[in-house]
Amino acid sequence: MDIAASLTLPSSAMFDQHAHGESIYSIIPPKEVKQEKLPMHRSSHNPKIPPSGSTFGQAQTSHPISTNIAGECNAKVVADRGNRTMGKRAGSHANDPRNFTKAGAQASKVATLTQVKKENPELLQPSKLKTKHRPDVPRKGEEPVMNLVTSKNFIVANAVETILAAPKKVSQGAKDYLNKEDYGRVPKYLTHIKQDIDAEYDYINQLQQAEVEANRSQVQQLGEDERMRLIDGLKSRWESVNTEYQAGTHITKLDTIGKIKRKEKYEAELSQIEKDIERLNRRNIMVDQSYY
Repeated sequence: MDIAASLTLPSSAMFDQHAHGESIYSIIPPKEVKQEKLPMHRSSHNPKIPPSGSTFGQAQTSHPISTNIAGECNAKVVADRGNRTMGKRAGSHANDPRNFTKAGAQASKVATLTQVKKENPELLQPSKLKTKHRPDVPRKGEEPVMNLVTSKNFIVANAVETILAAPKKVSQGAKDYLNKEDYGRVPKYLTHIKQDIDAEYDYINQLQQAEVEANRSQVQQLGEDERMRLIDGLKSRWESVNTEYQAGTHITKLDTIGKIKRKEKYEAELSQIEKDIERLNRRNIMVDQSYY
């Protein structure tokens, strides 16, 4: 098809050729039209200032209806709290295995006696421990002495008395304990104390031996006739309990607490009787008479 002829075709023919992809307009790429971008509007006001008369974010304040009515606030009335709505992410509360609590880490440290002696030795002096910082409260009948004036200079008087005072004499009758007759010997009172202690130990041993002998006399061997009588009595008791137990064995459905308790009672009593018979079948059986 001629290019000039295609340009003179009617519009309907052009649409048909567009539909089949035979138009020349499809060969020429369209011009790229750039849309002009308007300049961004920037407000002259600070966007971080909270709005005035707002009804949002007024929790825990003295204005339950609205906040920042005068518009003078430069920050939020109620500061934002981290993780207030959705909480922390999953797993953030897990403990760090490298940062574990060591023994005594949270305990308050108390100064030891050695540290006190090194740092503040004056606190351990008896005069410091029981020092009276304030005088006693005067009683009701005690009246202070008033209007007393003296011309004595106590500083000069004390200096003169100290200068004129004679030195103290050392008494010559002091006892020399190194020259005693019994120096280095055991005192007599220690010998008496040792004798008293030995006598108490002997008395305690005698009491223990007497108790052991008394316990030995109370333990006797069970006779053969008595042993057989006990075995026969236990066997007759076992037969009577077993008869009562067999009378209720046809009950297969234990639907009440009474039936369950009754069955457990019979079974426990039968097992105890069997254990007693087994013990009595031994040869030498010793009986303690102190329980009778």
